[in-house]
Amino acid sequence: MRIMKNLRIKMVLLLGMLLAFACEDYLDIAPEAEIDINDVFATFETSQGFVEEMYNLVVDYGTNGWSFQDYIYGDDGYNTQAFKFSTQLDRGELNRWIGNSLSYLHQNNRFQTGSNNGTLGSTNEEQGRGRPKVWNASMRGIRKANVVIANEDLMVGLTQQEKNVILGQAYFFRAFFHNEVMKFWGRFPHITEVFTGAITTPRPETYKEVALAVNEDYKKAIELLPVDWDDEPYGQRTLGDNAGRVTKGAAYAFQGKNLLLAASPLMFFNNAPGIDTYTYDTELAAMAVDAFAEVLKLDEAGEYELAANMEDYKKVLWNTPRNTWPALVPEAKELIFAGSAGSHVGSTSSFMATGMPRPIAATGTQCTSATHNFIHQNFGMANGLSIEDDLSGVYGTPLYDPNRPFDNRDPRFYAWIFADRDVLGTRAGIPAVNRIMQLYSDDGTGSSGAHRDRNNYSFTGYMFKKFYPEINGEYHSQRGNNIIGRFTGIRLHMRLTDVYLMYAEALHVSRGATTAPSSYPLTAEQAINKFRDRAGIPGVHPAIVADNKKFMDELRRERSVELSYEAHRWVDIRRWGVAHEDKYRIKTALNFDKDWTFFQEAVLVDRVCEYPKHYWLPFEQNQTQFYEGFPQNPGW
Repeated sequence: MRIMKNLRIKMVLLLGMLLAFACEDYLDIAPEAEIDINDVFATFETSQGFVEEMYNLVVDYGTNGWSFQDYIYGDDGYNTQAFKFSTQLDRGELNRWIGNSLSYLHQNNRFQTGSNNGTLGSTNEEQGRGRPKVWNASMRGIRKANVVIANEDLMVGLTQQEKNVILGQAYFFRAFFHNEVMKFWGRFPHITEVFTGAITTPRPETYKEVALAVNEDYKKAIELLPVDWDDEPYGQRTLGDNAGRVTKGAAYAFQGKNLLLAASPLMFFNNAPGIDTYTYDTELAAMAVDAFAEVLKLDEAGEYELAANMEDYKKVLWNTPRNTWPALVPEAKELIFAGSAGSHVGSTSSFMATGMPRPIAATGTQCTSATHNFIHQNFGMANGLSIEDDLSGVYGTPLYDPNRPFDNRDPRFYAWIFADRDVLGTRAGIPAVNRIMQLYSDDGTGSSGAHRDRNNYSFTGYMFKKFYPEINGEYHSQRGNNIIGRFTGIRLHMRLTDVYLMYAEALHVSRGATTAPSSYPLTAEQAINKFRDRAGIPGVHPAIVADNKKFMDELRRERSVELSYEAHRWVDIRRWGVAHEDKYRIKTALNFDKDWTFFQEAVLVDRVCEYPKHYWLPFEQNQTQFYEGFPQNPGW
C-alpha cells in the first residue's frame, strides 16, 4: 500500500501497450515523457493511452516468474529445487513470496540485464518476467484506475461513448486488481481514492464486505463497457487490435468469480475453526449465478463459443499461430480475458513446455512433474466415474485395473498426460525406442527409465502435455519435430469453460443440481455434462446427482480436470477449505517396473499446511504498520 501515497500534478506515462499480440500506440510520444494531467484526459487517444498501462499490469502467471515457469502451486505439481516458490510452499514458507523474485507473486520484478529499457518494474518490458508481479502490479493498477475515475471532469473533449469506455475500463481494473490481491492475501480495503497523505482505510472484518464493494465496481464497468469493441466508433480506429480489451462479458465473468469466491467455504467461515467444505454463502452464490448467466447469454448469441470436440480444444490451449490471440478461432472462441503473455516467443515456448523436461522440449529448465495423487484422484475412467467411485462397484462393473492403471481412462487423460509407453513421436534414422516414453522407476536392475528421476526428467512417473504442440501424433522435441515456435499457448485469466464450471458450482449450492435459475435455462447437471459430452464420456451418474455432497465432489473433480495445470488449483483447494487435508496436502509419485508387474504409490512430500495460517499469504511486515486498522493474517 505504500505505492498509493503520492499523487503528482505531472503524470508519467509508460506506453508500451503490450496487448500481447498487437501493438497500437495511442500517444506518439516517448515512453516516460511527462504530460500535464489536463492534457492526459483531454482526448480519447490520450485518455486511452493512460488506461493502456493497466493492461500491462495484468500478470500472466505462466510467464511472469522466469524461464523455470514455476506457476503451479497446488497439489498438482512437484518440484525439487529449493529456490522455487512451489517448493517453499511445500515447506510452509509462504512468507518467502516477499523475497522470491522468481514467483509471480513477488513484490517487485526480476531485473533483466539487456532488457528493452533496463527499467526496474517497467510495464514496457517485452518479457513478463521483467514486468511488475502481482502485489506491486495490483497496487499500481488500483492507483491508476483511481486516477482515471478521479479525473472524469477533465474528459471534456471526449464523446459520451468514449468517456464511458474509459471509465468502464477503470472500474473493471480497480475491481480486478483488488481481486488479484484478495485471492492470495484475503480481505483487503477497497481503495477508491488517490491517496496524497496518510492512509487510514481500515482492513475490513470479512472478505464478504470488500467483495460486495468490489461488486459495485463491476456493476459500473458492466454498464459502461461494450459487448464488442469492433462495433463501436472508437473501436473502429483499432479494428483488428481489440481482442485483448475488456468487455461487458469480461466484467460479468469476473463479477461472478468475485462473488463465488466470496461465497466459498474459506471466505464464508472467515478463518474461524470448524470449517465445512460443503457450506457456502448461498445468497452470494445466487448473485454469482446471475452474473455468469449473462456470459452464457453472450455465448448463445455467438460472442463466445465452446470447443465442440477434443480436436477443436487444441485451438483453445495452444493451436494458434504466433502473434495472434489464442482461443479466438471459430471452432473455439473461449477467450474472455488474458494477460499480455504472447509477445515474447521464448517465454510462451517455455510456458507451453512447463510439464516437459528440457532434454525433450529444448526450452525452459527442470519441468514441473505432474503428481500421481492429483491425476489419480481427478482424471477418472471412460465410464465417467472417478477411480474411487468406479472401484466401489456401486455404479456398475469396475473398469479400473490396478495392474493396468493407464487403461480405460477418461479421454482427457490421454489428451493432456504422458504416461509410460506413450509415443512421443517417430523420426527416420532414430530407433523407435528413443521416441517412446520410459517413465518406469525400475528396469529390473534398480535403474529407472530414460525419462524418469534423472537429468531433470519426471519425478512422478507422469508428464503433462496440455499446452505442448502436437501435429499428427508428432510432438515437439529437441531431437524430433521442432514445431513449438509456430504456436501461441498462454494461460487465459478467464475462458468460457471456467465460466460454465463456476456457474454450475454456484448454482448447485444455491438451488441444487437439477434446478435452473430464472436468469438462464441451464441446470448445474446440464452444464457439467457439456464437458463430458465434449470429452466423449457419460454424464454424471443419476445416483451421484441425487446426492448433494457427492455431486459437489463431482463438480470439483470436473473443474480439476478441465482447468488442470492452468494455475487455478491452489486458489480452488484453499477457497474450498480442503488444502490442509491429506488428500490435497500429500504429493505422490507412481513407482512401477518396466514390465508393469507392480505399481506402488510413493510419498514425495507432505506439504506443511495448517488452517488458517497457510491459507493466506502474510502481508509484508511494514504493510501492517501504517496504522492500527490493518492487522496481519492469522498465524503470521
